[in-house]
Amino acid sequence: MLITTTNSVEGKKVVKYIGLVSGETIIGANIFKDLFAGIRDIVGGRSGSYEQVLREGKNTAINEMQQYAAAMGANAIIGVDLDYETVGSGGSMLMVAATGTAVVIE
Repeated sequence: MLITTTNSVEGKKVVKYIGLVSGETIIGANIFKDLFAGIRDIVGGRSGSYEQVLREGKNTAINEMQQYAAAMGANAIIGVDLDYETVGSGGSMLMVAATGTAVVIE
């Protein structure tokens, strides 16, 4: 299935607009990730553990959105948008939402 952030696919015609699809996930970061991220914040550098959580959340949300689109008969999702928010007490959890328009392209 083709998934794109653009509202059209070059060289392809949208023959049917099916509707809005979305996928959401909420992932908690554990105390060890928080501890090592805090150290990184002090000494500088990237936090590989948090980057992995971001990738996992994004992939899960996109996969869920893709499953809904396929169940509706779509072969593509256009106009995809990803949103990230922290939720929970002290922002200890990450919510990722993927939304787009399920379509059939030629």
